[in-house]
Amino acid sequence: MIHDLEVRDLQVNADERGHLVEVFREDWDEYDLEPAMSYYSMTYPGVVRAWHKHNRGQIDHFVCPKGRIKVGVYDDREDSPTQDELNTFVIGEHNQQVIRIPGDCWHGFKAIGDEPAILLNYPTNLYDYDDPDEERIPYDTDKIPLDWEAPVHG
Repeated sequence: MIHDLEVRDLQVNADERGHLVEVFREDWDEYDLEPAMSYYSMTYPGVVRAWHKHNRGQIDHFVCPKGRIKVGVYDDREDSPTQDELNTFVIGEHNQQVIRIPGDCWHGFKAIGDEPAILLNYPTNLYDYDDPDEERIPYDTDKIPLDWEAPVHG
C-alpha cells in the first residue's frame, strides 16, 4: 500500500426500506485532518478522469455511493518509501469503502460498468477558483503504469 494511503470498509446498514452508509465520522483515523468541503461528481460509463495531483497539502477522501469506479493512485514522491508504486481499487455499491488519498500522489478514476457513477469527495482544502491546486497529465501518459482499458479483476 502506498505510504499515507488508507482504505476503510464502510458499514452498510440495510433493511426492508433500503440502506444507510456512514461516509464521514470525525472519530475515524482516515480523517485526521478535517475536510474543508465536500462535493460529488457524476461520471458516465467508460469515462476516465485522470491524472491529477495537489501540491499544497490537500488530502482527498473518495467514496462511490452509486455505480462503480476503478481508482488509481501513483506515488512519484521522491521522499516516499513507496516511490513508483501504483495502487488500484474498485469501489462502489458492491464494495463500500472510503479511500484516503495523499493529494501529492497522482490519482484519478474510471467509471466502470454500464451505469453512471457518483464520486463523493471530502478534500481537506477549499477549491480555489482563481488559483486551483491541480497539476494534470493525460490519463494515458507513459509516466504511470496503468492501462485504464485493461479488464478489472476481482
